[in-house]
Amino acid sequence: MLPREELLKGVENRDAVARIIDKADLALKNWEVVLTDFCSPPVLAEVQRIFARLTEVQLLTWGGYPGAERQRIGISRLEIPFDETQVSVSALDIAGNFLFDPATHRDFLGAILGTGLVRDKIGDLIVLGERGAQVIVVPEIADFLTISLTQVRSVTVECRPIQLTELKIRPPQKKEMQTVEASMRLDAIASAGFGVSRSKMADSISAGDVRVNWKEITQSSYIVNSGDLISVTGKGRLEVGEVSVTKKQRYRIQLTRYK
Repeated sequence: MLPREELLKGVENRDAVARIIDKADLALKNWEVVLTDFCSPPVLAEVQRIFARLTEVQLLTWGGYPGAERQRIGISRLEIPFDETQVSVSALDIAGNFLFDPATHRDFLGAILGTGLVRDKIGDLIVLGERGAQVIVVPEIADFLTISLTQVRSVTVECRPIQLTELKIRPPQKKEMQTVEASMRLDAIASAGFGVSRSKMADSISAGDVRVNWKEITQSSYIVNSGDLISVTGKGRLEVGEVSVTKKQRYRIQLTRYK
């Protein structure tokens, strides 16, 4: 058995991580590959962090395509051969004419959950504009969804299985920028990267809307480093790139903002 309580110390997403520890125990006990449902980025980050200290367990994450936001975790003993083909996911195309009644990510997700499914069974959802969307799901619900999902907003839709190679993945929109700051404080760098005032960013931080490497940070004075990923609710993500020190002992920071 894994040291459950020790692993859970300081964990934000305690219930979700605890369920994954239970699955890891099952994988160790039965010498088999055990899969989770889809996990959010904060849960993925916490699981990878706490499992990194364990020597007998291996993890493999997969969400249907490289860079997927929501992913399933495969867990097995280190001795068992293991690759992403064992972390099974299915893809569905949701086709309809949305020219006169455009649907958002929220609309498609709401219609899917309206069939009675829970969020953990659903991976990334890719909105394709007026022709519909594509969604990644756990394989065991694919047939149910093809039958049950018949309407999104006012539009009649047809849901059908597709191959993962048919996913229409769009590269993320990104903007490269540079800022010079007196310190590497979170509020200073995030306000520069997201184009808001430092006081507003400080409010967002104290409200719990800001994460660094998917961990919630509530102190504006938190020091970030090169390679850190800053995410702000409703604003996207910011990657901290190369950092250099100027002659005036200020920090010149390369930033990449993802929308």
